Amino acid sequence: MQRNAEQLKKHQKVLFELLTVFDGICKRYAVPYQLFAGTALGAVREQGFIPWDDDLDVIMLRRDYNRFLELAPSALGEGYFLQKEFSEHWPMFFSKLRKNGTACIERYVPKDELTHQGIYIDIFPCDNLSGCNIYKKLQFGLSKLVIASSLGKRGYRTDSVSKKLVIGLSEFFPQKLLRRIVQNDKHGDTEFVHCFFGAASRYEKSVFPRKYIEESILLPFESGVFPVSAHYDKLLTILYGDYMTPTPEAERNIKVHAEIVDTESSYENYLYIQKAMRFDGYTRSIR
Repeated sequence: MQRNAEQLKKHQKVLFELLTVFDGICKRYAVPYQLFAGTALGAVREQGFIPWDDDLDVIMLRRDYNRFLELAPSALGEGYFLQKEFSEHWPMFFSKLRKNGTACIERYVPKDELTHQGIYIDIFPCDNLSGCNIYKKLQFGLSKLVIASSLGKRGYRTDSVSKKLVIGLSEFFPQKLLRRIVQNDKHGDTEFVHCFFGAASRYEKSVFPRKYIEESILLPFESGVFPVSAHYDKLLTILYGDYMTPTPEAERNIKVHAEIVDTESSYENYLYIQKAMRFDGYTRSIR
């Protein structure tokens, strides 16, 4: 569903509010993070949101990610909710910071009616990539099984027979063991890291030298300054190619993240509408 510019600006304003809350906690406890994916691209190219973007991504090395998940709940005010990975009512492989009293109804009906569906920012973990070629491919392959299992538990809809098959098969694998293999955190820091549980679906767009995530600089983003990779040129080139040239409007493939967004009213007020929705697939692109 396309929204007008005023509606999108209101949504982005709440996303920026969530980012400042997140950033404040990270500064308070000295937890490193970086703007990531399209948000990092926006910081570099636009000094803020990409004009048509309706989400916000941050990334953290696993050890910092785990610290944040441990410390943040007691630091958050009543207006916000930390939705932890693999937690009650949230079976997903990454975390979100959401604003209470808002709605961001996405293109699926959750199997768990207690799933929080407020406006959110995504918090992605970044894990150790094995130095063994066979093992790193195993990490990537098993991450797909973890993702499939999570999507199935969440309520993913698809017309793809192959995707349905993978989701069904994923339930026969021990998920905790798969996650430990993908995270590969028993052997100390590795030269390369991966974000298989992050924003990219292709192997080559999910693997970076560790220094890309460890070394940061501050760049303007909207009315603040926030950390991005000190190697943002190489990182964004991996993700987007010629990232400084905006895609022509007629060629943009923009993911629609939500069917209903309300910056002033709780998602709970829309649950009855959501139950009646009929989707023609899990995601849709607009051009």
